[in-house]
Amino acid sequence: MLTMTESENNSVPIPGPRNIEWVGDARTGHLRLLDQTVLPNEVTYLDCKDVQSVWDAIKQLSVRGAPAIGVAAAFGCVIGAQQDSFDASADHLATSRPTAVNLFWAIDRMKNVQPRTLDALLAEAKTIHAEDAAMCQRIGEHALAFIQTLKPQAPSHKPLSFLTHCNAGALATGGIGTATSPMYLAHQLGQPVRVFADETRPLLQGARLTAFELAASGIDVTLICDGMAGQVLREGKVDVVITGADRIAANGDAANKIGTYPLAVMAKYHGIPFLVAAPSSTFDMSTATGDAIPIEQRASEEITKGFGTRTAPPDVKTYSPAFDVTPAELITAIITERGPIQPVDADQVSRVLSSAQ
Repeated sequence: MLTMTESENNSVPIPGPRNIEWVGDARTGHLRLLDQTVLPNEVTYLDCKDVQSVWDAIKQLSVRGAPAIGVAAAFGCVIGAQQDSFDASADHLATSRPTAVNLFWAIDRMKNVQPRTLDALLAEAKTIHAEDAAMCQRIGEHALAFIQTLKPQAPSHKPLSFLTHCNAGALATGGIGTATSPMYLAHQLGQPVRVFADETRPLLQGARLTAFELAASGIDVTLICDGMAGQVLREGKVDVVITGADRIAANGDAANKIGTYPLAVMAKYHGIPFLVAAPSSTFDMSTATGDAIPIEQRASEEITKGFGTRTAPPDVKTYSPAFDVTPAELITAIITERGPIQPVDADQVSRVLSSAQ
């Protein structure tokens, strides 16, 4: 059972909410997480003082988004070391979500800390957190520059119009997000921005999280049902589709929240650029193509009884993959903290990822 702190006022400073925070020192401190399962109705924090509570928070999506999962797991390793069970704790945390590769990347970094003292482990976890924030900033800068090359003649008063899916924002990372980072930077620069956010069935991360954080930042956001995206694209309301990713294969195939793949197909049909924004830690170079990416299956109740209200017959069969894979040939570019990958293929992925930061 997770321990809840009292709800604070219903206001999260966006971008950069305190969605992940270490409280205290290395020996007696603990991890505090914003509970994203109750947003936007409540702002509640979870105090995780044992490894199981961190595992539960990751599994039940209290903390979600590949970069944020990695950061949370890194701090979870510190808690494991506090309890003299670092190796077992690290291995247990790795079982929480199978698709987001940042989880395994962060745990591997923690395993490589030498000497494995509490102070050194906490320092490494905090470094992973800070590096993620810096990567978000660089991704945003590269993404905004890349988008401007696609539409260099757009008048300055015309809004730059995005469509995004799920939540790859400040709530999913240690910084200003991946897919949302160019939105925040353009907004800060005074460029008018308009965002269409898919609600993202079945757990409504776009409605509950993306619309919430963008609106709180003063960005013009319009919420749409997932099935409305094709019509919005057809009407020419969108300049660019941009999403995050949970794992990217060596050839550029990208796994992201279920519903991303059809967006890429529709964007291709309508001639609209489709971008994936992700840090280098999201790439799994040991996986050759997207066919080998493990796809997490979620509980049927998330479809049939989401948020406590039954919307389907009790005994109906369900199929509930949490992610789908977008083939590299449908992706205009992958934007990383090291620059854009274009065209998206194995050679370009290897070239950009091997470049100096």
